[in-house]
Amino acid sequence: MTASNAQDPPRPGSLELQGVAILLVEDSWHIGKAMKTLLRVLGADVAGPAATTADAERLVGERTPDVAIVDINLRGGERADNLIDRLHEQGVPVIVVTGYAEAALLPGKAEAILQKPVSKDQLLAILRPIIAQRMDR
Repeated sequence: MTASNAQDPPRPGSLELQGVAILLVEDSWHIGKAMKTLLRVLGADVAGPAATTADAERLVGERTPDVAIVDINLRGGERADNLIDRLHEQGVPVIVVTGYAEAALLPGKAEAILQKPVSKDQLLAILRPIIAQRMDR
């Protein structure tokens, strides 16, 4: 067994999202917890999961995220359209996740619409170019 040192390259995918602030809006406790765990393992700083738009807006007020992952349909029949609009107006890229086959959104409001369940590879394929573009600013 060999000891790891600071010169060793990171394992593939490890800390790939280091320093990225992500807002997670998801009303399903199990899905929210799993996504938060995955994003943290990848190095992201995750706010949430927020189960309502009010909770999400409170988190955004505390710190503007680099990117938001938002479930379109929330608790009690609430839809996240207005939250997505506000995030878009603030220049925050939004990835929409949904359990439905289609999510009606105006074009240009979301970077991507992903259908649940979302895999690590799907999420990273969408996040990589968003993060690269944000880091170039």
